[in-house]
Amino acid sequence: MALISSSNPAQGSRLERLKSQPRKPGEASFFFYDAHFKNDAVKILPGEYFVHNEDMLIMTTLGSCIAACIYDRNAKVGGMNHFMLPDGAGDSGRYGSYAMELLINEMMKRGANRMTMEAKIFGGGQVVSGMTTMNVGERNTNFVMDYLKTERIPIVSKDVLDVYPRKVCFLPGSGKAMVKRLAPTNTDALIAQDRAAAQKAVPASTGGGSVDLF
Repeated sequence: MALISSSNPAQGSRLERLKSQPRKPGEASFFFYDAHFKNDAVKILPGEYFVHNEDMLIMTTLGSCIAACIYDRNAKVGGMNHFMLPDGAGDSGRYGSYAMELLINEMMKRGANRMTMEAKIFGGGQVVSGMTTMNVGERNTNFVMDYLKTERIPIVSKDVLDVYPRKVCFLPGSGKAMVKRLAPTNTDALIAQDRAAAQKAVPASTGGGSVDLF
């Protein structure tokens, strides 16, 4: 699939247009041009989401966190979130239940329908040794799988659990997802993020699919 280069003036103006638009609470705002993919991109930070109907890149990096990429084939609209824990106090995209509602509701505002949505899920890795007692990655993974089952949104592919940090790219206009498993070294930022999530966690009483590597 060919990605459109931002050397095209229209594409350059897309980045400027996106940067200038007002952002909703929790909506990602770090826009940039990705030289590797030669495409406009937005980076999702923990607690954020982004929905779009064109094939710009939505990107994030995960440790024990989960990113759900949801796509509606009929409406040709897709989005990604990034949450740290299954649930918690207050309305925050850091928590799975609220993060999923934010993403699905925003997609529906763009013309998507729950009946024609499909999901790809990533993350839930145990990237910090010695944190097995908290099982944050496993709890996050179980939560998102149960949530999507309840909402009757099929999971068409997934890359979850194990010990790897992951970099995920999603093209919301076509539903294409790419994942890169990162070496467990030089992941200080992810480890700090996962430790913070574990400290907030309360202890509670890998699958297949077609995902491209890059």
